[in-house]
Amino acid sequence: MEDRLKGLKKSMEKATFKQLNFSEKHRKQVHEKINKEYESEEDIFLAALQLLIHEKTGYELAHLLRARGFQRFEGNEGFLYTLLHRLEKNSFIKSSWDQSGAKYYQLNNKGRKILRKAVKDSTNKRFVLKELIQG
Repeated sequence: MEDRLKGLKKSMEKATFKQLNFSEKHRKQVHEKINKEYESEEDIFLAALQLLIHEKTGYELAHLLRARGFQRFEGNEGFLYTLLHRLEKNSFIKSSWDQSGAKYYQLNNKGRKILRKAVKDSTNKRFVLKELIQG
């Protein structure tokens, strides 16, 4: 069986993958997709909570999350707004509109409490944030 597997790779390269070419663009997209999968939802929630201590728009939050290296919502901004909606629905953040029509988000007392709990007890951080996500 092992001999057959050794020959399989060579056979696949000669037959199946011979016509398959990855451009630099495809290669970059694959690497981005892999990197996005390493970003856990809990880490993004924690970063968003930390950034929303002070009032921010969704656009400002997206920019600051990108600055922290999160790429999960690149080309999928709906993910970020779904996250904000979930946080708002669970009463962890409050939102308000300004006169120009921009929506601002900020942690409320319940959100600050969850953030303190998650930061204080790093061993239970995943559990606390997973509960938040599912709640």
